[in-house]
Amino acid sequence: QVQLVESGGGLVQAGGSLRLSCAASGRYAMGWFRQALGKEREFVAAITRSGASTKYAESVKGRFTISRDNAKNTVYLQMNNLKPEDTAVYYCNADPIGTVIGGTAGAYWGQGTQVTVSA
Repeated sequence: QVQLVESGGGLVQAGGSLRLSCAASGRYAMGWFRQALGKEREFVAAITRSGASTKYAESVKGRFTISRDNAKNTVYLQMNNLKPEDTAVYYCNADPIGTVIGGTAGAYWGQGTQVTVSA
């Protein structure tokens, strides 16, 4: 069973930064998704198992960076220049198959962490 533990959410002013972490029980292709109140869950970023390739949603390109530390089985999402429209619950996703790099969620989800950006 894949286990994912997220941390790092919080409240920040517009223009500020946060870093989310997701510790996994193994090494997988990983992604981050988010769900704002009243909206569908959407793809944010993904990284391959090796870390060699990444993919981003257009709305976060140039502001967010996904990375990983394979020695710790941990994936990070560095979020800079945050905007109020980035407010959402952010979910870590693990994908043993690898399709998450194309924006399609894998089978396993973290518990979610709230990110709130005030204007």
